[in-house]
Amino acid sequence: MNYSCQFHHLAQKDYDEAYQWYELRKNGLGERFIKEVRNTIDQITVQPETFGSRANKKFREATVDFFPYVIVYRIDKQSRVIFVVSIHHTRKNPRKKYRT
Repeated sequence: MNYSCQFHHLAQKDYDEAYQWYELRKNGLGERFIKEVRNTIDQITVQPETFGSRANKKFREATVDFFPYVIVYRIDKQSRVIFVVSIHHTRKNPRKKYRT
């Protein structure tokens, strides 16, 4: 059984802003970004422990294909929920990707 997925409100903002930025650069590129993020989230909800931890052991990170982003998330095994804390551009300050 898959996990459900919830977004931190700032992760949703990250997602929306990235979509808009890519869509303004090239028509359809924002849609491709959404597709790649959704594919990665689908992988996370099926097998959340596949992706490892980096600097902060409370969080896991999954790389988004084609785009320079990682999805940072926590797993609540008891309630079977994936909590996405950020969709983080890899060129930004890495300390800002961990939200509680």
